[in-house]
Amino acid sequence: MSESSAPLSVALLTLGCARNDVDSEELAGRLAADGFALVEDPEDADTVLVNTCGFVEAAKKDSIDTLLAAADLKETGRPQAVVAVGCLAERYGAELADSLPEADAVLGFDDYTDIAARLRSIVAGDRPHPHTPQDRRKLLPISPAERQGTTGVSTGSTTEAFRARLDSGPMAALKLASGCDRRCTFCAIPMFRGSFVSRRPSDVLVEGAWLARQGARELFLVSENSTSYGKDLGDLRLLETLLPELAAIDGIERVRVSYLQPAETRPGLIEAIATTPGVAPYFDLSFQHASNTVLRRMRRFGDPESFLGLLDQVRSLAPEAGVRSNVIVGFPGETERDLEILCDFLTAARLDVTGVFGYSDEDGTEAESFDGKHDEDEVRARLAHVTDLVTALNADRAEERIGSTVEVLVEELDTDLPGHVEGRAAHQGPEVDGSTLVRGLDRLGQEVKTGDLVRAVVVESDGVDLVAEATGDKR
Repeated sequence: MSESSAPLSVALLTLGCARNDVDSEELAGRLAADGFALVEDPEDADTVLVNTCGFVEAAKKDSIDTLLAAADLKETGRPQAVVAVGCLAERYGAELADSLPEADAVLGFDDYTDIAARLRSIVAGDRPHPHTPQDRRKLLPISPAERQGTTGVSTGSTTEAFRARLDSGPMAALKLASGCDRRCTFCAIPMFRGSFVSRRPSDVLVEGAWLARQGARELFLVSENSTSYGKDLGDLRLLETLLPELAAIDGIERVRVSYLQPAETRPGLIEAIATTPGVAPYFDLSFQHASNTVLRRMRRFGDPESFLGLLDQVRSLAPEAGVRSNVIVGFPGETERDLEILCDFLTAARLDVTGVFGYSDEDGTEAESFDGKHDEDEVRARLAHVTDLVTALNADRAEERIGSTVEVLVEELDTDLPGHVEGRAAHQGPEVDGSTLVRGLDRLGQEVKTGDLVRAVVVESDGVDLVAEATGDKR
């Protein structure tokens, strides 16, 4: 085949969360099905597709920097076009295109279904007009029940498995739903991701089985709010029935649920996650704060007593359950007393991992107009204080796990240290919750490969990371 007739090649660079990872694999699947060659290195690609994140300022900056770095390759290498997609592109449209002329196009979610034709046109020299952002919450009926039969916003998710794995690791993200119906005053995500739309269980199961055939051993269920799954399909307890079916897929050893809204986390769901064989007893509970006053300003609900009661329910069923959360400090109107309430709660909660974010205004959100804002120095001081606290608390929680037995999903073999592998125990979510180093496999004469589950006893901790000695059991 001559160079002129060779298929166009594309490299996908993904920023942000696991939901974006799924979107990128769906885009890759569409492109591969339409004749594009997928390559890993952007220097080897005719076009570079950057799936951006538009959540917080740091993520936006990372997305811009990635786009600029990709655009530089056009001067020195093969790429002919750099295209922005994803949340930042959807959120800002023409504004992003005007401020970033280095990008050859800025495409919105509605372009995903015809992405191959869009890229071919751009490589040929066309410059499509950037889309006009809109509040996507207005595109579907307000009532979740009236959304049945709709696909909502096109973010690459369809009933067909238009997906190509871009990561050969043993963990794969699996999308439960898109969008969010909550109206947290600090969050812009619903405006550009749209209203909450569940995927049908049959589609989730088909894709889960496909991922297993591609080598996935752990399914990481992702959405903007997993506790809402099924409400638009007429059954709010649909996740409880779906979990054992996913865990029963041949080849799948572990199913993990992400992003649980505390105010919606019902007893039946807690029981399903804590006790279903093959489901990790792992609770990603987005508390955001603990002071009732601050939570009300955030348009969220709860207080230390209700949150600690929720954790008691979890640990009564699964004492070794993993619990992670995120909190925002320096929110408009947050007093010293509010901060103290938060710190007291975090001390009592014994969380495995806590992400701490300093408040900053997000375009178009209700909190942007709030009074009582703290200056940047004060937000930074509060952020540093709470970060120092949770760093120590999370390390203490990891130390409590010394002596416990864990099952570790092997993700990396240490070629420099025979008999050592690294992976994640059930309480450790992908990328953000630390890892476990298992040693002693050579002493036991045990050979393992990526994707195996090995049993080990925790002997050391280092921050949130663990060191464990293999016991000889694997599967």
